[in-house]
Amino acid sequence: MDPLTVLPSNFGYVILTYLYSWIMLGYLAVKVGGARKKYNVKYPTMYSDKEQVFNCIQRAHQNTLEVYPQWLVFQTIAALVYPLSASVLGVIWVTSRFSYAWGYYTGDPAKRMNGAYGYIGYFGVIILSISVALQLLGFL
Repeated sequence: MDPLTVLPSNFGYVILTYLYSWIMLGYLAVKVGGARKKYNVKYPTMYSDKEQVFNCIQRAHQNTLEVYPQWLVFQTIAALVYPLSASVLGVIWVTSRFSYAWGYYTGDPAKRMNGAYGYIGYFGVIILSISVALQLLGFL
């Protein structure tokens, strides 16, 4: 089975969205590594008792990792039928994770909400995934 004939023609955009998400995860990981050195937080310690800013940097990365598997699943399901829409929604979600992290990096956790627009992308691919499921079940 040739993936180039099975996948939708615009699925290349989805793959590029996955690559963008990989860059975002790498960026967040590097920021945590730098913060570990700056604030002297040794492995395997996850959080600092003294450095609030380190904890904010760590949480930005950790929270993204917590939601990433679900996003990947819904992104993939949605993209099988709606590759372009899923890609746009995926780019919105990935970009929002940068905004979320940059807000969190200030040391003021409330500023993480700068990335709240990412819910558009996240819930968007969930809605598209529900649409795919309903189509497969013959309800749409």
